Amino acid sequence: MKNRYSFSLILLLLAAALVWPAPPAQAKESETPLQAYVEALGPGWNLGNTFEASEDETSWGNPPVTKAFIDQLAAEGYKTIRLPITWRHRMGDAPDYAIDPAFMARIQEVVDWSLEAKMHVMINLHHDSNWIMNMASEHDEVMARFNAAWTQIAGHFKAYPDTLMFESVNEPRYSDDWSKDEREYFTMLDELNVSFHSIVRSSGGNNGKRPLVLSTLTAAPTEARLLELSKTITKLQDKRLIATFHYYGYYPFSVNTAGTTTFDDTARQDLIQAFDRAYDIFTSKGIPVIIGEYGLLGFDKSLETVQHGEILKFFEYIGYYAREKKMPLLLWDNGQHFDRRTFKWVDEELHQVMVQGWKGRSSNAQSDSVYIKKGSLLQDTVLELNMNGNIFRELLSGDKVLTEGTDFRLEGEKLILTSALLERLLTEEYGVNAVLTAKFSSGADWPIKLIRYDTPVLRSSQGPQGIYSLPVLFNGDSLATLEAVYTGGGNAGPDEWTPYKEYIRHFYPDYKTGEIKFTDDFWSGVKDGEMQLRMHFRSGEIVPYTITKEGFSIIGVSAEDASAEEPVQKAGQPAEAPELSTEPEESAVPALSPAGEEAGPGPGSGSRQTLLIVLISGLVVLAAAGIYWRTKANRKSGR
Repeated sequence: MKNRYSFSLILLLLAAALVWPAPPAQAKESETPLQAYVEALGPGWNLGNTFEASEDETSWGNPPVTKAFIDQLAAEGYKTIRLPITWRHRMGDAPDYAIDPAFMARIQEVVDWSLEAKMHVMINLHHDSNWIMNMASEHDEVMARFNAAWTQIAGHFKAYPDTLMFESVNEPRYSDDWSKDEREYFTMLDELNVSFHSIVRSSGGNNGKRPLVLSTLTAAPTEARLLELSKTITKLQDKRLIATFHYYGYYPFSVNTAGTTTFDDTARQDLIQAFDRAYDIFTSKGIPVIIGEYGLLGFDKSLETVQHGEILKFFEYIGYYAREKKMPLLLWDNGQHFDRRTFKWVDEELHQVMVQGWKGRSSNAQSDSVYIKKGSLLQDTVLELNMNGNIFRELLSGDKVLTEGTDFRLEGEKLILTSALLERLLTEEYGVNAVLTAKFSSGADWPIKLIRYDTPVLRSSQGPQGIYSLPVLFNGDSLATLEAVYTGGGNAGPDEWTPYKEYIRHFYPDYKTGEIKFTDDFWSGVKDGEMQLRMHFRSGEIVPYTITKEGFSIIGVSAEDASAEEPVQKAGQPAEAPELSTEPEESAVPALSPAGEEAGPGPGSGSRQTLLIVLISGLVVLAAAGIYWRTKANRKSGR
């Protein structure tokens, strides 16, 4: 009987176990309060090229920060503002290294405005990394100044709520070689971060629990650098620490070099692997991660460095993948994206992609441009769509909704533009003839430009190195990239590891004057002799060209002119005007000289007097360029 009751009791207990709700599981480390805090930081934004400028707040071209601007930024939906700050030229001498009280008060003012606008704030030591880099040879002085800075900053803000974060140092490094890993570098960075942690935590007030942000060496997401930072964070045994790295994309894509002109699978995998490494090393183990800066490196020179549709695809994907990995993104904006005077976004299409990325995904296509060659037979044209989980809704031309079956067809993830639509919208004028808009069930719209073009025509020319340019009839096409190799073998120009040169840094198209221009940086890497160029256009056209360099004398000969034995054009002489107007595929690259000044058409006369004027002008331009670039070097972009 006793055994029967025991057996019945066991059955009852088993039944209860099956229906009774299980006790709540222990929260995983990835679900700690600090992880929730970090996930609430996105989207974020950097006040670039302002308080980290080498002189005063406005010396790098931005207006003074106002409360109205901060309020507008918050109204745009941004939850966090990172204030990059350089303290060195606002600090006195040893032994106190006192921070200028007026400057500290100004930083406090902007912090106060941001907190009042319900945003989180991050302040740091930014270009102070330039003197911290000397730690190996000036160890005691670097540590004394670093410790003095954080002692004063921590003391000043110790009563502030934990919606204010401190970041130890931006992109810390100990060499001009950003890729070099040395044990000594990791040891010095660990010493800095440990000292920073000790100073802040012992300074009283709310600093005992304030979230502190620690960066990898150079803020790079390589495995070695992530692991070394992980060792420091593990050693500190502090649950209020956040890891950070910066992401500016797969380098060749980010600056448009080595022939990588699209956000292809290689560029996508580079992004995935970087975020996966950080997730595995930190997030999965309960250490939150912030992407303190993101964007494209090519933006430092021009927003035109990377083709516009490829920019949109990169920003769409990084928004999606960062959200998947629970890592908030803080956009690097040095004044290029959100105009601080007008409070308007410079690129509204990019703005919409970023905004939609805060909550979901946007659809796009293999390209935002369809090139139709003049004189070609119009045929149905296929565009592969990347639906990204959305549903295609409609296609517009301007405000008019186009008719499915007549104007376009949809076959799976293929959008087919019919020949009848092309016939109706295309003209014989070069350039953008029409802009279609694809709309989807969610996310941003996708623009599709219909472009009429013909094979670009390159003309022969000659001139001195400083002002030499290559005359071009673009015929509606746009330059994507350029290859340069020596006729006798080997890659020509700088960055000899690739025949493809870097867009804007080495060359750039000037659609206003009809030229391809070369920078001093390009010529500095070119040896005397003959080299073969191949101009890759966005339509897919590839046009060859030959350049011979002898000292400062440059002679360029097009394949067409070489076969016709036509005389070469003088440098700066505009190419023969086409019968029809020429429009660039997208917003033209600003007509800038290598010195960054507006460049107009050069002289057209081939006389001795004109050539003398050209040579004198060239010397003036070179002198001006030298002054400009020396100044630029002292005012380098705040990133």
